[in-house]
Amino acid sequence: CFSSSAAAHIGVGISGQEGIQAVLASDYSFSQFRFLQRLLLVHGRWSYLRMCRFLCYFFYKNFAFTMVHFWFGFFCGFSAQTVYDQYFITLYNIVYTSLPVLAMGLFDQDVPEQRSLEYPKLYEPGQLNLLFNKREFFICIAQGIYTSVVLFFIPYGVLSHATQSNGVPLADYQTFAVTTATALVIVVSVQIALDTGYWTAINHFFIWGSLGTYFTILFAMHSSILFNIFPKQFHFLGSAHNTLGQPVVWLTIALATVICIAPVLAFRFLKLDLKPQLSDTVRYTQLVLQKKQKPCGRVGRGVGGG
Repeated sequence: CFSSSAAAHIGVGISGQEGIQAVLASDYSFSQFRFLQRLLLVHGRWSYLRMCRFLCYFFYKNFAFTMVHFWFGFFCGFSAQTVYDQYFITLYNIVYTSLPVLAMGLFDQDVPEQRSLEYPKLYEPGQLNLLFNKREFFICIAQGIYTSVVLFFIPYGVLSHATQSNGVPLADYQTFAVTTATALVIVVSVQIALDTGYWTAINHFFIWGSLGTYFTILFAMHSSILFNIFPKQFHFLGSAHNTLGQPVVWLTIALATVICIAPVLAFRFLKLDLKPQLSDTVRYTQLVLQKKQKPCGRVGRGVGGG
């Protein structure tokens, strides 16, 4: 049941009649051998699942963010000019996308605790390294690159020929920067909502709160108040209000979001139908049982009340 010290990642000691030598040499310890089952089949596989989803999403969102600069280089002569506002680049990983992935890495789970104990075979993907390997890594990179292509060329193509209601063209750098940044934050927020398998109040607060924080900071930094205080630090005066006040910009953001997310949904539905994993089957069984129990509970309460 225990790996050698050269192969084990975490040492677990069980205190018993042999003394406390194993406990002192281990990372974690417990008093009875029966606790090992819950440690491996529940917390162990949940930890592996959370870490794999965390890493996949982390690579995805950063490739989607970074590769937009690469496509922009073909239009700016590969100069030092960036697509986004400098403050957006600073806050993207620190504020806008950090807490949702942290919540997923702490609370996410695919099947309930009792089901994990009933189906020990669910532990197998961790042993075979199925949830994060070279193949999964390159899939994350490919998805991130595809997202960056959509986020750059869809706004570029639409805004190049779009005009405001007063006839002023929308094809300017600041409008494009705000549109692309907003679409990026919305797309990665929708993606982590799809990746989250177990929703808690903290997940809701972090995901939708991060979106709200983005718009709050965006309008604050592009306002005249900060510009009057720090005129040399904020160069996008009024860009957020002017850009997001145009219906064509929101249609562009919605179009980019649908094009980015639709293939992901289609692939997951096909995979669920054609090649479901054991965890998918267990979740489906759990949902069927819950639906069968709810009508029975309502009938029982109605009879008792009568």
